[in-house]
Amino acid sequence: MKPNVTVLPLLLLLLITTATCCPPSDRRALLAFKSALHEPYLGIFNSWTGTDCCHNWYGISCDSITHRVADINLRGESEDPIFERAHRTGYMTGRISPAICDLTRLSAVTIADWKGISGDIPKCITRLPFLRTLDLIGNQISGTIPTDIGRLRRLAVLNVADNRISGTIPKSLTNLSSLMHLDLRNNLISGLIPSDFGRLTMLSRALLSGNRITGRIPESLTQIYRLADLDLSGNQLYGTISPSLGRMAVLATLNLDGNKISGEIPLTLMTSSVMNLNLSRNFLQGKIPEGFGPRSYFTVLDLSYNNLKGPIPSSISGASFIGHLDLSHNHLCGKIPVGSPFDHLEAASFMFNDCLCGKPLRACLRN
Repeated sequence: MKPNVTVLPLLLLLLITTATCCPPSDRRALLAFKSALHEPYLGIFNSWTGTDCCHNWYGISCDSITHRVADINLRGESEDPIFERAHRTGYMTGRISPAICDLTRLSAVTIADWKGISGDIPKCITRLPFLRTLDLIGNQISGTIPTDIGRLRRLAVLNVADNRISGTIPKSLTNLSSLMHLDLRNNLISGLIPSDFGRLTMLSRALLSGNRITGRIPESLTQIYRLADLDLSGNQLYGTISPSLGRMAVLATLNLDGNKISGEIPLTLMTSSVMNLNLSRNFLQGKIPEGFGPRSYFTVLDLSYNNLKGPIPSSISGASFIGHLDLSHNHLCGKIPVGSPFDHLEAASFMFNDCLCGKPLRACLRN
């Protein structure tokens, strides 16, 4: 019996269509994920119709070979035309459904800046072995960072900033051997920075400001060769500043302001690679080190609101560049040096010290 020649092309088309569509299991998981969220203004989920979630579903991308869902990219602040037409940023409520964990080939999850999404980070997120990016910034997510977050050995970006995350930094986090960007800013995280933080050898940015983190800055952190930006400001850290921070090869930003750090400023920081140095609002003592020189290049140097004494070091005039300098609210005394960078600074940079004089403050009294 001869096969029906008109049926063969239809069967072939069906096979091709099935092979290039996302699996029904991925579609079901996405619809369950969507059902836990409410987005009232932009209609970003209006495109989530039909059987093929790999094509024209807003924010969804699939692997070109397996046709499994690989990326969820939903940003509440974007230059996408859907936002421009609405003349507003996004707002979404609800929670992140554990159904997202059924998308086992996910490599990137970005659910950012929706302002109203709450609930916990699903604990099962640590079962996604291919996950490289987890970006949940700018929501109202609470609960804790999953204790076994360290299972995500491919994770390169972990960003949960601007939420309501509490608890401590999980000890397993230092198992994230691929992590390059860590952003935990502006949450309710408490406890210590893990003592073996230096195991994160690929890390280039560690942003932990605006939390309730206590304890000392781990010495192991200074062994992270690639670390360029370190922001620990606005916490409850104490202890002294390790001179090793000034020996880090590529560290360009060091923000330790708004803590309870004491002791003296290490000489190494004056000629280090750090260009943005903010040590304000601590309990630093002693004198400002005399070690400025041609290698000293600061876009920001803020030492205000400490207990520093003595004169402003004359060597500071030897720095190659100092943009913003703030030495106010200390116990400094003596004549303000002349020349660069002092010729472009205002009085506010020097006010509320014990006995500083000279431009831009009052003239020094002659003996």
